[in-house]
This record gives sequence, C-alpha cells and structure tokens, in this order.
Amino acid sequence: MDDPPLQRIAISGPTLASLIQRFSTSPSAIHGLLFGHVTHLPTTLSDDSSSTVPTLLATITGFLCSPSFHDSSGAVLPSALHPHSSLLGWFSARRRSALRPSMREFSVTSSLSSLSQFSTSIDNSNPNLNSNSREQPSLFPPCVFLLLASPPFDNAPSSHVHTHEYRAFQFRTGPQLFEPRSLDVVNIGPAFRGHYGAFSPNSRLPALDCGLRGSPMDEGGDDRLAGMKQAANDQRELDGCVEGFEVGKLSRMVGSDARSYTEGLEELYKKMLVKIQNLTSLVDESSAMVLEQVTTY
Repeated sequence: MDDPPLQRIAISGPTLASLIQRFSTSPSAIHGLLFGHVTHLPTTLSDDSSSTVPTLLATITGFLCSPSFHDSSGAVLPSALHPHSSLLGWFSARRRSALRPSMREFSVTSSLSSLSQFSTSIDNSNPNLNSNSREQPSLFPPCVFLLLASPPFDNAPSSHVHTHEYRAFQFRTGPQLFEPRSLDVVNIGPAFRGHYGAFSPNSRLPALDCGLRGSPMDEGGDDRLAGMKQAANDQRELDGCVEGFEVGKLSRMVGSDARSYTEGLEELYKKMLVKIQNLTSLVDESSAMVLEQVTTY
C-alpha cells in the first residue's frame, strides 16, 4: 500500500523565520531534519461517493541542521537518527540555484522515506473511517521535503535586502516521485491552538476581589473595617505585579462596561512593564554589587 497523501503542509512562522535566518547567516548551503506531527483533516462525504480518502495535514514544529545523517551517495544512515523523534522528513537550503530538487536530494528523500522504523504516528483517527479499514492509515513515513533557495541570478550579494524562496514536497514511495504541496505559514489559529492553549504565564496576577461593589467607606461598622483591610491587602498584592496601579480600577474591567474601558487595560499593561523594568534594574544593581564584592575579596 502506498503512503497516505498529504493535503497540505503547515509550518509556524517562528520556525520558518528561524530556518531562513540560519540559512542567511550560513556561509554555505545547509540541510537537516524536520520534526512535527501529522493529523487528520475533517472530511465531508459527497452523495456520489461511497468512501472517503483520508486527508492529512503535516505540521512542522522544529528542525535540526545535521549534515551527517547521509553519506555522499545519498543513502541515509539510520544510526544518525533517533527512533522516537517525530521525524517528518528533511530540508535543503542552497544559494543561487533553481527551486527544484536535485538528483542527490531525490536519493536522500527516497532513502529516508523507505525507513519505516522512523514513521510518525498519525494523531486523531479519522471518525469517518472504520478503525479496521485499510483506508485508515496509522503511520506516516518521513517523506516531507522542504527546499529553500536564493535566486540564481542575485547580482547584489552585499545588499541588505535578501530574497528567499521555498517550496514543500511529499515524496511518494510507490511511484518514486516528488509531489508539490502547499505550505501554510501559520502564526495563530486552530492549527496551532495547542501551542497557545498550553501557555502558562510565569508571573500571574494575584487573585483579587474585582466585584462590582461600592466603596468600603459606604459600609458601616465591622464591614467597613474589613472592607478597608481587604482593599489594602489587595493593593499590596497588586503592587507586587504592577507599578502604581489602583486596585479600584480593576472593577471597571469586569462586567458590561469592560469593552469600552480599553485605556484602562493599556494603562495596566504599561504599569506592568514599568514594574518589570524596575525589577530588572534592581537585579542589575545587585549583580554589580556581588561582582564588586567578589573582585574585592
């Protein structure tokens, strides 16, 4: 059975930018391995078809420059690869050349795609297909090839403007040929929701009482005193994260009026940056004092 076809290939903007930057600063051509995962795309059943062909999305999440994973003839060295690395394929970046695979790149891709022990598990089984169906693939071979090149007629190598072209392919092991695939550069959205859904801030705002209530001065007796103590405690907690922002302003960011209070959110963000800058200055000063003491003794 031939390897399952890809509908398209996706790569995050920072990953592509990092790859292009590595290519731009390298004195010569570079190549290496691509890592990521493969998932099923939602499929729709048409009235005139009794079965569906699985559509897959390969998402590139990282790369590794590795010039030593194949020999001079293009044969991949399995000992140079890690068997549990979610390997999708490889990339080649060369200067002043046409944007089409060379014979050596064909040999390397063919050799890499034939190594079934480095196949990647396909995430999210297709609900439209039976799990026992032959149309339901579970493994995807490392057959993705990403080619980067600079224009072949670049007459201004010292220019500050650099042009880079890139093109993605899937190597089909059955007919032994490259098939072009669209490359989506994704920065945010459903395809990369997992990157941001797992985000956990290093510095959290404290849990404060931002309820829509009156001032503690409007209450009486013990309630008034307790409200004043709570407000003072909340202000101390907030001062640990934000420089000079009144805790009473937080109530405007809760409820139906929050949509029209964008300037308050901008002020909160600016005060947080001021706090971070002040903490950074304190760290620099303390580090300088420690270095001075170490030098003295």
